[in-house]
Amino acid sequence: MLPRIAFAALLLAVFAAAPAQQGPAQQGEHGPPWANTEVASSHTLHFGDSVVQVDFAPGKLDLSDDVILEHIHKAGAAIAAYYGRLSVSRVRMLVVPVAGRSGVFHGTTWPHRGEYQSFTRIHIGEHTTAADLADDWMTTHELVHTAFPSLNDDQHWMEEGQATYIEPVARVMTGELEARQVWHDMVRDMPKGEPQSGDAGVNNTHTWGRTYWGGALFCLVADVEIRRETQNRKGLQDALRAVVAEGGTIDRDWPLEQALAIGDRATGTHVLTRMYSEWRDKPVTVDLPKLWEELGIRSASGGGIEFVSTAPLANIREAITAQHVRAEHAALTR
Repeated sequence: MLPRIAFAALLLAVFAAAPAQQGPAQQGEHGPPWANTEVASSHTLHFGDSVVQVDFAPGKLDLSDDVILEHIHKAGAAIAAYYGRLSVSRVRMLVVPVAGRSGVFHGTTWPHRGEYQSFTRIHIGEHTTAADLADDWMTTHELVHTAFPSLNDDQHWMEEGQATYIEPVARVMTGELEARQVWHDMVRDMPKGEPQSGDAGVNNTHTWGRTYWGGALFCLVADVEIRRETQNRKGLQDALRAVVAEGGTIDRDWPLEQALAIGDRATGTHVLTRMYSEWRDKPVTVDLPKLWEELGIRSASGGGIEFVSTAPLANIREAITAQHVRAEHAALTR
């Protein structure tokens, strides 16, 4: 398995090369990417009452459509596990084969395109293998974007930070990833989200580290604090499920404060609104070594980690990355 996060290099490529997830659509000489796109084949994945239409653009792939569809199915199942259902009822995903390449790259998601509440485009290299798909985080990351309202440009950190944090947690829930690997990667990568010299808060510091990992760090700290205040009865998952239940999905334009207030009501806390008021316009540094110690995570030989079950917040760590039995399998039709 790739170090799941080679993430830094991979996300940097996405951040630099792709249009913003919910920003204005790029207009090429043939119009936006969801318009006038030639489709070689079209398939439908059903998740309860929700539908994901998967279109393949023309091009050669070593893998069969069935193998790639199963991979997209796993990503959708992870979203359904985390949120209790697919967040929106109609999604379109365009798979673009790229000659001579391997892997999944340049994923982008836009809101509200025609009859679909969201449109996702991902590129898959011609020589991508099943092992490459197993290492792919991007498909799930992009689908997380459907489960939160579209925000102002200065709050892009919340959109990308959620997707960065939730993607691996959701994949643990369905058994696709191991909790130990996810926490190992968090210990390694969360420091990238800490404020650097000249930082002016998450709303005003639009670097790659603060956008992706600063947002992910906000989500981690919020998850821990909600669980701490509720004696581990509620977490960030409960807050975000409530946002979706109130209609806060990618096809809606909301102020961030509205979504955070809904999340706080669902958990019976003020964690999200309080943290946002603290983080938005000034740098907030998290004492990560202390947090890992409290969660019961310590370094082990060979660059690994080990869990300490007697740590004061070990039960919170276990709850965040608990594996769940998948409630239902999506019916796959073509």
